[in-house]
Amino acid sequence: MEIKEAFFPAFIHSYFIALGVLLGGCLIGGIGAFISGEPPLTEIFRMANKLKIWALVAAIGGTFDAFNSFERGLLNGQTKDLFKQFLLIISAMGGAQSGWTIIVWLTQEHIS
Repeated sequence: MEIKEAFFPAFIHSYFIALGVLLGGCLIGGIGAFISGEPPLTEIFRMANKLKIWALVAAIGGTFDAFNSFERGLLNGQTKDLFKQFLLIISAMGGAQSGWTIIVWLTQEHIS
């Protein structure tokens, strides 16, 4: 049985989960790049570009819940669920973009 989370905490969690997935994945991946002899900052920047979509997917809890909410919103006329899911996705996108911006600031790869 799934426990429903209130919307505002879910909105905040969505942002920070996406942020954490992106930052954590890139920084741990940078350690792996260092160990394997590749340039860590360049690899961190590359991973940030690849991990943005996965941070979004992780933050919204996979794809089935999102599609289920969209289905209820469109087919059953529950536009409130549709709007809430849209806001959760926007929040997750903001978290992923914030993480990506932090990585760009730290690596300074866009300058070269």
